Amino acid sequence: MTNTLHRYGTAESFVDDYVIFALPAKGGMQQGDPLPALRRFLEIALEYNPVNIGDAMHGGGTRPTEHSRAIEHFARRPIKPDFQKVLDGIGEPTTFSAVFATREDAEAFVTRIVAEDLGLSINISSSIANALGCCKAAGITRHSVGYSLGFEGIQDNAPNRHVLSLSTMCGHGMISQSLAKKMIDMVKENRLSPDKATAALSRFCSCGIFNPVRAKRIIEEARKKTF
Repeated sequence: MTNTLHRYGTAESFVDDYVIFALPAKGGMQQGDPLPALRRFLEIALEYNPVNIGDAMHGGGTRPTEHSRAIEHFARRPIKPDFQKVLDGIGEPTTFSAVFATREDAEAFVTRIVAEDLGLSINISSSIANALGCCKAAGITRHSVGYSLGFEGIQDNAPNRHVLSLSTMCGHGMISQSLAKKMIDMVKENRLSPDKATAALSRFCSCGIFNPVRAKRIIEEARKKTF
C-alpha cells in the first residue's frame, strides 16, 4: 500500500500519471549500502523524461521557499523543476520516486530498471491498466496489487472534484484543499498562469510524487467548467 493510491479520479484520469517508487529493504535484509542503487534509480529516470523526481526526506524538483511573504511562494519563483538539486541532496536511504506523464516513457523506464536489477523493491502507482502495461512491456508478472476504494458518498459541503484531484496528489496531505481552490480561482481570473499555479502546488508536496502535467490539465479543465 502506498499513499499515492489515494489520488482522486477515475481510471481514465490517470492516463498521464505514472508514479514509480524504489524502496530499500529494512531490518538487515538489504545486502550492503542501498544508497548507490537508489541514486542510480534516479539517474536512470532522468533519461526517460520524468515530470518529477524526489525522495521522501527532502521533496521533489520544485521546493518551497523560506520567505515569509505569501506571494513569494507562487508569483515570483522559477517554475522549472531542479532535478540536479534532488540528486545533490541525497543523503540517506529512503523512498525514492520518479513520475512520468506518458505511457511510452513509463514503460521504457520500467523495462530499463528490470534490466539493471538494482536489488530494490519497485512499486508502480497508477491505474491497474497502466501498471499492467508497464509490467508487460518489461516482460514481468506483477507481484501483488493494492487498491484504494476511493471516497464514498461525497457530500455537498465537500471540495469539488477538481480540488480533490489536485490536493490528493500529495499523499501526505501537504497540499491544502483551500490552496488548490485558490490556484484554480486565480487561473480563472487570469491572475496566474496554469504553469505558475502548478509549480506553486508542487512545492508543497514533501516527497516529490506530485505530477505537474496532470495538475495543469486538471486546472485547465476547471477553468472551463468546475464540478
